[in-house]
Amino acid sequence: MDSAAPDFFGGASRPTESSKPQQDDETSQPEDEGADAGADDEEVEAHARKLLKQHKLKMTWLNPSTTPKGEKKAKDVKKEQNQHVYPRPLERFHTLRKRFGIPQRVQENVSEQGYDLATEVQMAALPLLLDNPNSFLRAPDGQDVVKHDSSYIDLLAVAPTGSGKTLAFLIPLFSKIMRLRKAGQDGVRHTTAVIVAPTKELVGQIVNEGKKLGLNTGIKISQVRKGMHLDGLSTPREESSETKEEADSSVKVDILVSTLGVLHSILTDKEEQKSGIALPAVESLVLDEADVLLDPLFRDQTLAIWNRLAHPDLRVSLWSATMGSNVEDLARSTIASRQKRLADEKSMTITEAPLVRLVVGLKDSAVPNIQHKLIYAATEQGKLMGLRQLLHPRTTSAESGPPLRPPFLVFTQTIERAVALHSELLYDIPAEAGGISRIAVLHSDLSDTARDSVMTRFRKGEVWVLITTDLLSRGVDFRGVNGVVNYDIPTSSAAYVHRVGRTGRAGREGGVAVTLYSKEDIPYMKHVATVVSMAQKQQGAAAGEGVQQWLLDALPSLSKNDKQKFKKRGVEVRTARGMASDPRGAKKARISTKAGFVRREENKKKGMIAGSKQRAKAQRNEDADDGSVFGGFD
Repeated sequence: MDSAAPDFFGGASRPTESSKPQQDDETSQPEDEGADAGADDEEVEAHARKLLKQHKLKMTWLNPSTTPKGEKKAKDVKKEQNQHVYPRPLERFHTLRKRFGIPQRVQENVSEQGYDLATEVQMAALPLLLDNPNSFLRAPDGQDVVKHDSSYIDLLAVAPTGSGKTLAFLIPLFSKIMRLRKAGQDGVRHTTAVIVAPTKELVGQIVNEGKKLGLNTGIKISQVRKGMHLDGLSTPREESSETKEEADSSVKVDILVSTLGVLHSILTDKEEQKSGIALPAVESLVLDEADVLLDPLFRDQTLAIWNRLAHPDLRVSLWSATMGSNVEDLARSTIASRQKRLADEKSMTITEAPLVRLVVGLKDSAVPNIQHKLIYAATEQGKLMGLRQLLHPRTTSAESGPPLRPPFLVFTQTIERAVALHSELLYDIPAEAGGISRIAVLHSDLSDTARDSVMTRFRKGEVWVLITTDLLSRGVDFRGVNGVVNYDIPTSSAAYVHRVGRTGRAGREGGVAVTLYSKEDIPYMKHVATVVSMAQKQQGAAAGEGVQQWLLDALPSLSKNDKQKFKKRGVEVRTARGMASDPRGAKKARISTKAGFVRREENKKKGMIAGSKQRAKAQRNEDADDGSVFGGFD
């Protein structure tokens, strides 16, 4: 790539020696700890509470009591299950080693990547995961609560998109693995952490971040691929030359990162199950985008993986920008049932770890640092026209809002519609600006090589417009995306939050999220309009601006059954099933599979042919007239 070419997705430049944060040593005093020097516990806790409130961080201890529920009133149990905790927040990364004793090399890798100030989720999650629970579990009245033997917690973390959740769960994993390795006696590498994510793109991104964090630490992180023999699954019960060779070929890594389907197929393979216990050394399970992984469509697979990890001290953390109460209830019940089952199987007492819920800002809300716009386009042709106007803006008035500058993402409901829209817009970017090379399509039907190629070109800024499905709506970090276009409306408020979260990453201002909707979308628009209205209120929109209350009142509300159908299928008329049942409606909702340029050329050709025929007909009429004109009587 030419050095003079714009790098839309370049991260922060690597800090120079002079700009790196000064490494802390035994005598240095961290900046954010100076205020607490000589302060008593009450002052430290008051400062922590003030800082947590300022950053809108709320942490709740969900299982504080060890007293059987039968001996307490339901009211008292419910009160205890909403007990707030106040860990001392982390303000700067360079204090990690002094406060929590993380390995020196991990501290250096964090600093070399340019991280200095912690984001909100990192500010709260890192102390929760790195500190001893007994140091921060405090009742609202300041009295100590039940002490725990556990050194770690289970965590439910809800934080906005682009807020740094990946780093927040990777640092504790690396610290824990190095601590376990130092205490180990056998000198054999075992897989001690598993991270599960919904898409290959997100898995690849987590692995890349892990490799940068684990540079020169000796910790190996790897993506799970089909056909892999995992540590523990290939350990034979009966020693033989064949099984020994198979055991030697098993993957020896510290952290495994996988999509749900691949890991589930390996762990539940009948032949593999016969050979040994699944990943017996795993002590940490991370579910990234947990609300998707625990959705009814994928829940059985996720729980099967969770329950196959048999270590008695397994700790789990669930991360997402959106997490409903049903996910929280499921997590709590799964942890409890798993502990009971293991206790019965092993005839031993399983320590119950503290379960803490962390919420950053308003739960299940869209990022407020971008502009949200709803545009009514009436028909499919209107949506196409609206998208072309975004590609080629004609006005810069205040009413039109901020322009949508490339690069940006366009989301469609189905793969077929993504391919059709790509073909339609293929020649809309002028050749002098790069032409067809500036627009691309990405979906799950493409090969892994093709998907990687598109992702690489988009990250480099070679692709300006990327048309995709919800494949890229979660977790994937494109730091330079200037806008998101919902060409087809998302199927839930959570889907909207995740889609538009591809812009405005890490607090970056100037992003735009545009949702185009037609007559067919109106029955399903209320959830989108409600989330947009909340985001605009967070931005401090003046009276009369943003989504109007009359629109929210006029939009119909869906029944629970209709919501489930819409979440599963989207707008029916845009699916293959809908097209078969309503051909007329499907025709109106169809995106042309021909590029605009091709269609224009075909129309020109048709016009030329029609004109030629008319001229030939006119000529024949003239010739006929010349031979049949009445010349009168002689």
